[in-house]
Amino acid sequence: MIPLTRPEFGDTEARAVAEVLKTGWVVQGPKVAEFESMVAARAGARHAVATTSCTTALHLALIALGIGPGDEVICPSYTFIATANAIRHAGATPVFADIDDATWNIDPADVATRVTRKTKAIVAVHQVGLAADLDGLKTAGPAGMPLLEDAACAIGATYKGRPVGAHGNVACFSFHPRKAITMGEGGMVTTDDTAIAAHVRLLRSHGATVSDLERHKAQGQIYEEYRELGYNYRLTDIQAAIGVEQIKRLDDLLARRRAVAVRYNAAFSGTEPIQIPAQPDYAQHSYQSYVIRLRPGRNGRPTRDDVIRQLVEDGISSRRGISPIHLEPLYSSRGVSLPVTEAVAAESLFLPLYASLAESDQSRIIDRVLRAVTS
Repeated sequence: MIPLTRPEFGDTEARAVAEVLKTGWVVQGPKVAEFESMVAARAGARHAVATTSCTTALHLALIALGIGPGDEVICPSYTFIATANAIRHAGATPVFADIDDATWNIDPADVATRVTRKTKAIVAVHQVGLAADLDGLKTAGPAGMPLLEDAACAIGATYKGRPVGAHGNVACFSFHPRKAITMGEGGMVTTDDTAIAAHVRLLRSHGATVSDLERHKAQGQIYEEYRELGYNYRLTDIQAAIGVEQIKRLDDLLARRRAVAVRYNAAFSGTEPIQIPAQPDYAQHSYQSYVIRLRPGRNGRPTRDDVIRQLVEDGISSRRGISPIHLEPLYSSRGVSLPVTEAVAAESLFLPLYASLAESDQSRIIDRVLRAVTS
């Protein structure tokens, strides 16, 4: 079976973990600080603050932006449910906007119709590694409204020639195994705002005013206080050691992922049922995943689910497109209608993509997909 994805680990990651274990410092220590510095440099941001996941990063970022009960935050429904859940964890209400039919990212024009006096922020999701229209979103709400980037899938992606995370907003990244680089789990908040970074650092470790690392360096001669309700969202140095080695390889991993995407695009471009991923001039895709849309057509054409079944029979893993949050039982009582989101979700399909995907395996995938959709 060709898997949908595969993390790219080697001996360097194993050695890095072993070195951390020898030091005895395994949580929120020097390796976390090193990894934060590397991510900040890569994202072009002044500050990077590590957390346990992108979900917890989003949660803390929202709190640091002053989002709370009674507030509304606009986000796409065409995203992983964690985006909306983080808004609810902050005490606010997610308001779902539709997506653009070409890019499958949140549509600034639709966002503008959903802004009310309760709207306190907009979340831009860079879906599967393609940057959303940040300039359009900045003008969709009142001047100065916070724009939070859910960049879970987008490390290494660019918007108008600059890295995602370097556009003056608060951005949150993920290091889950399906991402371009991974350490099992982990998240990161990046920002140029010193006050927001300091607030997130405080909140991630129970609200302590002095970190464990600072207390260690002072040999117990300084003391922490707890002035605000915080959380245990601390990253381990074991994970950060893997992250340090992974980010050193990021350019190579991204180049290999993009090469896979280029081969898919060349094979599927011009095939009437298939819509390939958008490639707008303003963005460079990081291809966290490769998604196609199977446009409806003549009677009897195989559906998306028919194609999934055929690929499974052929030994190829695939997955349905992103499940819209507003149709999930947890959120479906809100009665929202998002026609573009619903159509794209029903017709889209994830295909295998990872840096080490062999060309021979990709050729088999392409052949089976074309057979399935044109039969």
